Amino acid sequence: MIRGTVIIDKDLCKGCELCIVACPQTSLALSKSINVSGYRFAELVETNCTGCVNCALVCPEVAIKVYRKAKGTKKVV
Repeated sequence: MIRGTVIIDKDLCKGCELCIVACPQTSLALSKSINVSGYRFAELVETNCTGCVNCALVCPEVAIKVYRKAKGTKKVV
């Protein structure tokens, strides 16, 4: 299975929740703390991210970077 992760620039995020709605894995949620601008920001809360990039595509602040982890290769014996 393909795995991914996201890095969210918490100081750019305005907490619009578009990324949370767009995530098919429900890997994102709003934080309980606030950023320097006074907004609750999105954060990765689950490790089931597939790197689908839906969250980054809908982010109006371009605050999300998505990384995919390479699939492991099977060794032939």
